[in-house]
Amino acid sequence: MATPRNAPAASLLRFATAGSVDDGKSTLAGRLLHDSKSVLADQLAAVEHASRARGLAEPDLALLTDGLRAEREQGITIDVAYRYFATPRRRFVLADTPGHVQYTRNMVTGASTAELMVILTDVRHGVVEQTRRHAAVAALLRVPHLLLAVNKMDLVDCAEPAFTAVAERFASLAGSLGIGSVTAIPLSARDGDNVVTPSDRMDWYGGPTLLEHLETVPAAGEPEDAPARFPVQYVIRHGGRGYAGRISAGTLRVGDRVAVLPSGLTSTVTAIDALGTPVAAARAPQSVTVRLADDLDVARGDLLAPVDSAPRPTRTVEATACHLHDRPLRTGDRVLVKHGTRTVPALVTAIPARLDPDGLRPLPAHDRLDVNDLGRLTLRTAEPLPVDPYARSRRNGSFLLIDPADGSTLTAGMAGPPPSAAPGADSSDPQARSPR
Repeated sequence: MATPRNAPAASLLRFATAGSVDDGKSTLAGRLLHDSKSVLADQLAAVEHASRARGLAEPDLALLTDGLRAEREQGITIDVAYRYFATPRRRFVLADTPGHVQYTRNMVTGASTAELMVILTDVRHGVVEQTRRHAAVAALLRVPHLLLAVNKMDLVDCAEPAFTAVAERFASLAGSLGIGSVTAIPLSARDGDNVVTPSDRMDWYGGPTLLEHLETVPAAGEPEDAPARFPVQYVIRHGGRGYAGRISAGTLRVGDRVAVLPSGLTSTVTAIDALGTPVAAARAPQSVTVRLADDLDVARGDLLAPVDSAPRPTRTVEATACHLHDRPLRTGDRVLVKHGTRTVPALVTAIPARLDPDGLRPLPAHDRLDVNDLGRLTLRTAEPLPVDPYARSRRNGSFLLIDPADGSTLTAGMAGPPPSAAPGADSSDPQARSPR
């Protein structure tokens, strides 16, 4: 359906899906794309051909997101598959993430920019270890909205008590992790019940379908009242000195008194250009050029922030991290820290704890993080960094550790402590730990 020429641009929602193996996660993503008419004819024809080659009578919609040959051969998702689609009400970026524990790093990558996470569970198995792990990672990454998709309802005769039991158990888990916004939807990804259209077999359910919820949930991003953060990407020296970049948080206005960090110099915003047009204000995630009243020494990597809410630059960064590389990260390692548009050398001075991915509880430290490990670390940087706590700003509170020898990405970091897990919350429940 075409959007009217004068209609406002549809908002964008970034969301990720996660679930245990064989819970139907890729099938759900494929069903969502198919039933929302977001699949091109040649894509559907390719899926039908691949399905027939595997001896299937009907198209396997999971193949719409399991794009790698290795994934198709194994029948599992091993990498993050990004899909872009739109309805008349909203545009979407879908990150279909792996379910296996050995691909935790892939899940962290896919969910790091998500504003909503869909956690899928098989109604017959309920809240299992992977469900708790995915909820914990969502809490760690401060994903604003969580949706529990209780799948395979057709295998329990679409019984309301079966759905209610799983939804209540997950609500208890989410509360223990400090997750406030949770919606639960009963569905059948294979048959399409409550994915795009309401289910006739579950007339006891009066809530939204999956697509209706995706179309109406607030696109959170950074809070609208978040302090402005403007990492300088490029210095423009012709036609008057200006600073180009993308606003990462908040709103920047002409007349704002700003600090240039980490130097601490201050000035006033005299002009903002958006695509060559002067504007009085601009907000995240707009790309703009900013001009200041004073001729200051501002360079790529500096951060402009309101004087009254500017982060304090520091050379000691304590953070929560997910290690992404096959090579371990050890205490004493020299790394590069990429924060915003700034990259500085640093030393890993301590790895005080690892975190249990099944609830974010601290585990005994052993001075290293292995691939897929979650943990705590302390860095000493060569230059001060204007880092916000990740709980306050997902954009300005995150960073990457890079190997200075070969440029490979080692670790994803989030400044500040992880969410506090309630002692003993849900993890001791024998039903919650039942094997698949």
